[in-house]
Amino acid sequence: MNIDSFHTVILPLKDKLFRLAYGIVREQAEAEDILQDVLLKLWSKRDEWSYIENLEAYCFRVTKNTALDRLASMTVRKTGVIDPEKENLVFVDNHSPHNEMVRKEQRSAIDQCIETLSENQRLVFTLREIEGMSYREIAEALAISEDLVKISLHRARQKMKEMLSAYHKDG
Repeated sequence: MNIDSFHTVILPLKDKLFRLAYGIVREQAEAEDILQDVLLKLWSKRDEWSYIENLEAYCFRVTKNTALDRLASMTVRKTGVIDPEKENLVFVDNHSPHNEMVRKEQRSAIDQCIETLSENQRLVFTLREIEGMSYREIAEALAISEDLVKISLHRARQKMKEMLSAYHKDG
């Protein structure tokens, strides 16, 4: 494949790939580095693209594996406590400061709940609920069965529901 194919097939996925990487490493700079590494890997394998049945699923798999490798190396080199302020995504809008604060607290609660999910549940939940991928697409991207996708998603949703219910009762 050539550069035109790269621009029409791979680059439109970059936002989704970034969000997947961010969902795993939870740091924007690391996720950006991962995305760049993934795009370079994909470009270097451009001669093999025609042999790949589902290129989008392949891109997600490469991103997942790269992010997990990076996460493992981050765990080794990190010491100290993670600053939650650096972990949260900030959504800016024109609403009142009170509403913005409430949304920030809700987003923080959701992020904390997502963090407690197992790695597989977190990936499946992110790909389904945030990226809007089908069960089949998730199964292909993560190289697991559709049944495992459904089970993981059900368990992730159940755990999220329980934790968010407890958060609302306490808050």
